[in-house]
Amino acid sequence: MKEIKNVLGSALIACSMSPLTGFYRDGCCKTGLEDGGTHTVCAQITEEFLTYTKSKGNDLKTPIPAYGFPGLKEGDFWCLCVLRWKEALKVGKAPKVKLEATHIKSLQFVELTELKKYAIEKLD
Repeated sequence: MKEIKNVLGSALIACSMSPLTGFYRDGCCKTGLEDGGTHTVCAQITEEFLTYTKSKGNDLKTPIPAYGFPGLKEGDFWCLCVLRWKEALKVGKAPKVKLEATHIKSLQFVELTELKKYAIEKLD
């Protein structure tokens, strides 16, 4: 099986197991043909981002028990749609990113230099 890469070119690591994230709910920001939203950016959620994304029609704060979704709070890590992260970036509301857990496909939509500016641990 081929190793899945992150935006740094190394092996993709888990984003979050609690809450359990990822399009495939395996803790990783993997993507595939079924993932129409391209949930590839591992972000540390902020209250500002939760308010912003809710204003765009995606309420990530309210729990949905029927789907096993606990609702997100500030500090949680979550696999975001790359285009929503990019949209939030343009308006100054993008959350920090865990680069090692952000899928390489994200680079088809956003520059690595931009992601690095928002890295949880700054890299050279």
